[in-house]
Amino acid sequence: MIAQLRGTVSSLAVDTGILDVGGVGYEFSATPKLLSSLNAGDVVTLSIETVVREDFIKLYGFSTMGERSIFRTLQSVQGVGAKHALSIMQVLSPNELYEAIAAEDVTAVSRAHGVGKKIAQRIVTELQTKLGAMAESVSVLSVAQTRTPPQSSDMPVQPQSESVPIGGALRMDATSALVNLGFDSVAARRAVNTVISRDALTTLDDVIPVALRELS
Repeated sequence: MIAQLRGTVSSLAVDTGILDVGGVGYEFSATPKLLSSLNAGDVVTLSIETVVREDFIKLYGFSTMGERSIFRTLQSVQGVGAKHALSIMQVLSPNELYEAIAAEDVTAVSRAHGVGKKIAQRIVTELQTKLGAMAESVSVLSVAQTRTPPQSSDMPVQPQSESVPIGGALRMDATSALVNLGFDSVAARRAVNTVISRDALTTLDDVIPVALRELS
């Protein structure tokens, strides 16, 4: 399975691009947001998701391994395919998607083209139990940082910050602390979201005791 490719962008279309790797052109699908950040002649490294079917092999390109993981997680939801996943990733960054799932914000997810309220509700509901894995993917993005494609192979790759928002990091840390204390992850997450939104809390030391009272 192809997991990563480094090469020169040969050509770009609305929803696909071709990456020249040692004289071999690999066509990949990606979000318009990623494709619009590329130019022909750029030397880039892309994380690749390889999808193999009976009648075709298709490659999907992402800036980071964390984004690829989010792409996989979205497709774990019944009825959500690659097209839906890319559409969601076009309008929501991994951080924003995590926040939307944690807050059960169906409207935010349904902003994606082709994703109606019914599918958005299913995504929000089913991914409640996978927020831990999503948090790890978001953390990978925060640490590794998204890379901006350079204009030539002689230019260094410039990092572009993709850090976890303060609110997102606080929610993840507080939920993790409560789970370690023995509370159910979904209940802990809801309590944390409630007290942060209601009381405008900004530090972990403030959130934990209030969330504990909410859970009790």
